[in-house]
Amino acid sequence: MGHLQLWLLVLAGLTGMVAQEDLYRKVFVFRKDPSDAFVALRARLQQPLHNFTVCLRSYTDLTRPHSLFSYATKAQDNEILLFKPKPEEYRFYVGGKFVTFRVPEGRREWEHVCASWESATGIAEFWLNGKPWPRKGLQRGYTVGATASILLGQEQDSFGGGFDLYNSFSGELTDVYLWDAGLSPEKMRAAFLSLRLPPALLAWNGLSYEVKGDVVVKPRLREALQA
Repeated sequence: MGHLQLWLLVLAGLTGMVAQEDLYRKVFVFRKDPSDAFVALRARLQQPLHNFTVCLRSYTDLTRPHSLFSYATKAQDNEILLFKPKPEEYRFYVGGKFVTFRVPEGRREWEHVCASWESATGIAEFWLNGKPWPRKGLQRGYTVGATASILLGQEQDSFGGGFDLYNSFSGELTDVYLWDAGLSPEKMRAAFLSLRLPPALLAWNGLSYEVKGDVVVKPRLREALQA
């Protein structure tokens, strides 16, 4: 990283200015527990979503509930939410309703998750470390609003706020993506393996974001891929 790019990253963290960069092999480190810090993401949303896929990688030793990805509209604070209430469970929200996916309790390793939803059938998919879980039904016929506040590290109980610090994330996040389509099984596995991916509304290799509070961009220390 050049001196100018490093200076811009530091300035972004200090002033709250919006940064845009390729974050390949970098992570957001949420340093405190609990915390009021978050990262606001800027997506190229031009119309409501009838289908979507969200993917990310997390690394934490938290055992309490915590939010990973929060997409709120003024009409619905849990428009899209990836939430982990306990180590062996994920909740996937669309339009305020959720389905639960039970998973083996982690071994304090990186976890890569993708959640996909389509309005026409209401089918919700959940993939953990490149493997699919049984599909479930959620909000058939619903439309996800386009005017959104998208945050990492906090669950929104109102548009852009209403945080419960004991639902905050502490640890490392990386490889965050949002598509306005359901991904094929091949692309789900490609996301896990960090291979070439289709253009996205949010893409880790060209992310527009704003840090609020104690979050630092650092190189990844541990290999994120788990077989």
